[in-house]
Amino acid sequence: MDERTDPADRTRPGGRHRRGKDEGTDPADHTRPDRRHRGREPDEDTGGEEISDDARIRRLLTNELGAELAEAFVVARETQERWERRRHPHDGLRERKKRRTRQQISDVATVLFVARGFDRVRVSEVAEIVGVSEKTVYNYFPTKESLVFDRTDETIARLVAALRDRTAGESPTKAVLRALSDDMDDLEDLPAELYVFFPLFNEMVANTPSLRAAWLDLQSRLVEVATEELATFADVDPRDPEPMVAARAIVGLTDLSFASRMRHIEQGLRGAELRNAVLDDLERAARLLDAGLWSFNLLTHGARTRQQMREAAAAADDARRQVLAALKQARAAWHDLTRRERADARRAHSDARREAADRAGQRARARADARREAAELTRAAVQTAREVAEQAAVDAFRAKLEERREAIRRRQAAAAKTVKGR
Repeated sequence: MDERTDPADRTRPGGRHRRGKDEGTDPADHTRPDRRHRGREPDEDTGGEEISDDARIRRLLTNELGAELAEAFVVARETQERWERRRHPHDGLRERKKRRTRQQISDVATVLFVARGFDRVRVSEVAEIVGVSEKTVYNYFPTKESLVFDRTDETIARLVAALRDRTAGESPTKAVLRALSDDMDDLEDLPAELYVFFPLFNEMVANTPSLRAAWLDLQSRLVEVATEELATFADVDPRDPEPMVAARAIVGLTDLSFASRMRHIEQGLRGAELRNAVLDDLERAARLLDAGLWSFNLLTHGARTRQQMREAAAAADDARRQVLAALKQARAAWHDLTRRERADARRAHSDARREAADRAGQRARARADARREAAELTRAAVQTAREVAEQAAVDAFRAKLEERREAIRRRQAAAAKTVKGR
């Protein structure tokens, strides 16, 4: 039964699934499974000994999805835990446990969603595999879609911090670029098993309406908080067009970051090469935004003197020149790529014509061979028929000749009897 039609769930507009959350309840308090969801249980294959949560989840995913995806899940879990320790080095034991449980739920759900399809997996199935109650899942994740976009709140908090805490003279664009660049370090130690997973994840989001809506909702929330921060810093009304359009342009960098990763991963880039390629895309886009938003940057920097205006204008001119240079490089690269693609297309077309001519020649030769073989078979049949007819004629002549001889012998015998009787 599809998750969206489950009568036990209460739905909200947009098709997102929400369960009631207990006020003042810590999600970690519900991570102890009940009798139906044991986190550690005796296993028949291990002689009745208890197995760890990770081993149990890996075994269940192996039975459900196969060894390859289960191994990818294990690698993903190890990678996520390494990244979390790097991002939160001062967390206590309780915080680490809560964060680990939350990440484990999200990872299991994402693997199941990618393997089966988002709408073909129920939240209760995710809870059963992780070994927690369904209520615990909803305590950590208010909607089914948030199981996929599990870092939404963290992304919003990082954007706010980048805009609010930027250094003197730093434009909003560069502040957001710096925050996005910090995430690029994770790409250098990304395991090989996960590179195949990214395009599958992207395809799942693109083909699932509710996930596309959730992604657009995340972008809208980012624009909203960015607008508030920019307006506050510039001391203007957040409903004014300048902070609104500036926020939309700056938040576009987050969408570009994701799209750039997908594009370069599909092109085969890995590790440091992937990181550098994504950063280069972001820096090119940031230069273009800075050139277009330089007047708003003046406002946020509190520029009031003519000298500051001249310096800002010079910086804007410099940024424009950099953008023009980058665009020229991009145009040259694009033209070179187009020429190569056209040359490849011409070669492919020529090869296709040669192959078609070869196939046509082969078919013509085959038809000629078939005609010759048919003619030879016809001649052989005619010759055989002629020989059979001639043999039949000879046999018929011999039979008639033998009949005549037999008739002559009978007449001679009769004549001899007649002579004797006289």
